[in-house]
Amino acid sequence: MQTPNGEASGLDPEVLHDTGLRRAELAALDRDIVGLDEGELRIPASIQKDYPNENTPSPTTFELDRGGDLRTVRALRAYLNERDSSSPALFKSQKSNRMTGKGVNDVVKRLADRAAVNPYTYEGRGGPEDVSPHTLRHSIAWRMLRAEDSNTLYDVRNRLRHATIVTTERKYDHFDRI
Repeated sequence: MQTPNGEASGLDPEVLHDTGLRRAELAALDRDIVGLDEGELRIPASIQKDYPNENTPSPTTFELDRGGDLRTVRALRAYLNERDSSSPALFKSQKSNRMTGKGVNDVVKRLADRAAVNPYTYEGRGGPEDVSPHTLRHSIAWRMLRAEDSNTLYDVRNRLRHATIVTTERKYDHFDRI
């Protein structure tokens, strides 16, 4: 992906839309945890939400592009083949070796505006201004429960790594068709 200054940011919103990573988790990713040959992204416990505490999450491995239609592996492979190797960070910023959460927000907003994305919101269809890394996270639940076959709220909980099923039910139970 190109930033307005013409510099490659590498951040493709498909990574967020595929994995459900929180923006801070995405910013903390290193290149060496991406297994493109296996189609996997390994997330250590140390970068997951609420670490460290007594409920430290387990390391997680995401199967990238489970349905084969998101192009996540292809986008990451192209980005990694083009970038220099001076930083361990998966996504570098223009000003430092690693993007920040705000940098992730800025890139997602800019790309959503450029692509005229109209996401689903609680009020109906929204506009590009309604797109954020967190709305991409919510869209995974919508996709899993409405567009893919045989997923349950437990599958959504596992993909989004909610601490309890209650969190998932509270946020996404209304996505199920009745």
